[in-house]
Amino acid sequence: MTLKVEGDPGYGSASAGGRFTDLDSSETVPLLIPDTEQHQHTRKHLSREELEKCAGGPEWKKFRSRLVLCFWIGWLIMLCAAITIIIQSPRMESPSLHWWQRDVFYRLHPTLFMDADSDEVSRISRVSEQLLYLKSLGVGAVILEGLFRHDISPTNLTEIDQSLGTLPQFTRLITESRKAGVRVMLDLCELDLFEQESGNDTDVWSGPSEYIQYSLRYWLEHGISGFGICDTDAAFSAKTLMEWNVLIQEFSSQDDERILMVRQTGNTLPALNVSSIAVNGSLVELVTKSLIPPTHHPLSPSEVAEAMEASLQMPQGNWPSWTVGGGVPLELQRAILVLIMTLPGTPIIKYGDEVNPVQDLDQVNQPLALFHSLSQSRAREEALHFGRFTFLSFNHSMSSSGLNSTATPPLAFLRSWGCVHFLALFNLGSEPHTLDPDWAPSLPEGGVFVTSTGLDRYGPVSLRSIKIKPHEAIVIKLFESDNS
Repeated sequence: MTLKVEGDPGYGSASAGGRFTDLDSSETVPLLIPDTEQHQHTRKHLSREELEKCAGGPEWKKFRSRLVLCFWIGWLIMLCAAITIIIQSPRMESPSLHWWQRDVFYRLHPTLFMDADSDEVSRISRVSEQLLYLKSLGVGAVILEGLFRHDISPTNLTEIDQSLGTLPQFTRLITESRKAGVRVMLDLCELDLFEQESGNDTDVWSGPSEYIQYSLRYWLEHGISGFGICDTDAAFSAKTLMEWNVLIQEFSSQDDERILMVRQTGNTLPALNVSSIAVNGSLVELVTKSLIPPTHHPLSPSEVAEAMEASLQMPQGNWPSWTVGGGVPLELQRAILVLIMTLPGTPIIKYGDEVNPVQDLDQVNQPLALFHSLSQSRAREEALHFGRFTFLSFNHSMSSSGLNSTATPPLAFLRSWGCVHFLALFNLGSEPHTLDPDWAPSLPEGGVFVTSTGLDRYGPVSLRSIKIKPHEAIVIKLFESDNS
């Protein structure tokens, strides 16, 4: 008897004899036969020709190869073009500066440390204690004044004033200064070294004596970096300068140059029997000029402004080193400090200029911070080292700020090197100034503050909206300019 199995019609049945019936009968076995042909088609690998056909044929392969080749060729062309532009583009080469052209000088009189007598510490030792402080401010050279008595004779020029300290203490000062990276120079101004040599006026210019030559050599051997004289000294003669220069060059080396500097007391240096190029170049390395004419009374702000403008408009071949000179009102001292530190030439700061007292007790620490800010900017910015100088005239054109015709106009100049520009603005008057938008159309419209006398200006600034406060000086680093 046949066994009927309920279920899907796709299932078959078995006969009583245990054999499967014909697949075409009504009672069939389950469809368990694998789809062998389908699996065979799926696992079939494409031939190379079929792959190329799927990829678009041989033409597509050539196109891809050529596309990659064109990419690399184009990349190489752009690289070569960039290198060519960089090489052929005009570049401003930084000139090699001597140390006396880079460093900030600091005039110091050891007798200023009057409290040294109270604790048995000599004034020379007190100077040694100040070296690291001066170096932290950016000072690179110290000019020691008053180290010798005014009535000293050439035979005693190797002896310092005993009230200041002893020779071993001075030797220690030189050693400590070398370690601190601060050079020491001796000021010989107003010492009548030739007075005892001559019996008449014609012998005064006969040249330095053996004693002076011996004394100069003595101090050079101790490590002194140079000497300073005045243009009114008898030593300021062509013959003397040449002989001193030969001696100084004997102790100079590429890593340790020694110099001779002259302090100019008048508007011009006295004429010598040599060309001015020889004086400013080979015989005298540094000429110091007073920015403000020496006077017996403090100048008014308008007089200071006139003196500044006269100095800034004076044609300068080789810019001298600058010192303040005449009496400056207290409220203008910080502005003059900004001026000296941003002008071309070597700034020479007198003791106390970096920490001058101010009227506002809330700003008592600002002068020191201002000096540090200026020295740091000058040390890292090429434009403040050897950038060209351009005096900018206001032509008395200010915006409507209610100024009268007698108001002190602002002063400005530009220091430029390549595409870097520094704008220095000075308002020495007692009234604020708002810049005319058309004052300097060739300048870029904006920049960023570098420093100011009040140290209260930060961030970006637009020249069209800047307002200069009374007795203020501002230094601004301008963005890219077309007048480079």
